[in-house]
This record gives sequence, C-alpha cells and structure tokens, in this order.
Amino acid sequence: MATTDPWSLIHAERRALVADLEPLSDEQWGTPSLCRLWTVRDVLGHMVATAKMTPPRFVAGLGRSGFRFNVMTAKDVARETTGPPGQTLVHFKAELNATTHPPGPITAMVGEVVIHGEDIRRPLGIPRAYPTELLVTVADFFKGSNLLLGSKKRIAGLTLRATDADWSTGTGPEVTGPMISHLLSMTGRPAGLEGLSGDGLATLRARM
Repeated sequence: MATTDPWSLIHAERRALVADLEPLSDEQWGTPSLCRLWTVRDVLGHMVATAKMTPPRFVAGLGRSGFRFNVMTAKDVARETTGPPGQTLVHFKAELNATTHPPGPITAMVGEVVIHGEDIRRPLGIPRAYPTELLVTVADFFKGSNLLLGSKKRIAGLTLRATDADWSTGTGPEVTGPMISHLLSMTGRPAGLEGLSGDGLATLRARM
C-alpha cells in the first residue's frame, strides 16, 4: 500500500465491478455466488451495506441482532436486496466513492472489494485482471489475519508462492499458483484451489 491510497484502490475496483454487472439479466442476479447460501445479488447487497457502515452503526446493529454477527449481516443483505434485481446495483452506485467502513483496518475493505468481487464474477464467468499491487496488498493482509475468515490458520505451515507476482509467504510444503487463486483459497473459497499446485495443496484443500 506504499504507493497508492487504499481508497483509490477501493473506488477503482467498485467502478470496475459496476461496469461488469450493468449488463446482467434478472436471472443472472440469482446466480449462486462463491459465498455459501448467497446469490451474486446478495453479495453485492452485503457490499452496499458495508460501504454504508460506520463503527457506531456497526455496534448498534450488532446490539439489535443480539450480538450475533451473522444475524446482523443477514438483515443488512435483506435490506439492500429489496425491489427489482437491478435495484441493488443502483444502491451500490450510490456508494462508489464512500469512505465509511466498519471497525477495523482499511486494508480489510481493500480485501473485501477483491474477494467479494470474485465471489460475484467467477460464477458468472466474468474475468478480471487485477493490478498486481492490489493483490499483493490484500494477500499481505490476509496472511496475518484470522478475523472472520481464518486465513492465517488456514495457511499455517505452508509456503504460498505466486507464479504471476514476486510474492511468497510461509514455510513448509509449497503451494504455487496465481495471486488471485491464493487469495481465494486462503479466504476459504474452494474455487481458488483449481489454479494451484504443489506438495502442500492437499493440506490446504483439507482446510477448506
């Protein structure tokens, strides 16, 4: 993140996602995403809610949900996915330049726009060539974090090595492949395993 403001990265990825989603049909909005039990529309609704979030709003919402994070998240998604399928994209466009976010490091928001972008794009067959700096920033964040996704624990005892960037982390049996495949697998998306190989792959697969 040394050379680029994180919000510039986030806003650029939001705009790229809008461009990819504008042509979707009503039926495509109902496509199952890489997030279990969520459609691509649900994932975008979650991204809208997160873009609107502030630390005080987060605490208040968590309290109203009995301090159950999943319950709060489900309420937020339901609120942002009412009306016609394309309405959620309208809500997302309204937050393209937002700089509010839940409690936690801003890098988590950079990670969200990449990982959830793939949660949406992959099932729809939409490719995205992400800037290398962006992927390295997100990978360096997730490799040391167990928050919500358990990434640090999932890759413990393994060496991850990128084939399309000067990036590696960890020690132990090696897993090699593209940066985006590493990101998906370390955040618990089995779809990321398809692009990976190496002696450590079986261990990583077992941790999904």
